[in-house]
Amino acid sequence: MIKNKENIKMDSKEKVKKIAEFMKRNDKVAIWLNVNLINIAPGYALIEMKVREDMLNAANVCQGGVIFSFADFAFALASNSHGKIALAISSNIYYPSSAKLGEYLLAEAKEIALTRRTGVYEVKVFEKETKRLVALFTGQVYRKEEELLTKI
Repeated sequence: MIKNKENIKMDSKEKVKKIAEFMKRNDKVAIWLNVNLINIAPGYALIEMKVREDMLNAANVCQGGVIFSFADFAFALASNSHGKIALAISSNIYYPSSAKLGEYLLAEAKEIALTRRTGVYEVKVFEKETKRLVALFTGQVYRKEEELLTKI
């Protein structure tokens, strides 16, 4: 059990949910993407978004930066879920296929390694209906001593 600034006791599940909801409300890019939280747990996040017309590039497919930002938000949710502020220090992304207008995408972030100071994560972005892999993202974070819940 932990206590937030209002001295309300929370278990791990409540803490992770509170962190995810805070991040969704306050991340301007996640708001623009209209991200839905599907499942959040310590070191894990599953989120969803729909590809809109304002997300398309000149080739009429979802712009790579949009997909990167979507994967990056799942990465942020998973890496901050432990309560310490976690900031990206490196990331890579690969695009095995494209996403098209109207498709629903899921991003699933999984913790691969966690130490006191760093964390490594893998995020798979796939089309919801067919499970076609759209992007594979890997990232590493630096974990600060500062607690995220003190920001809430």
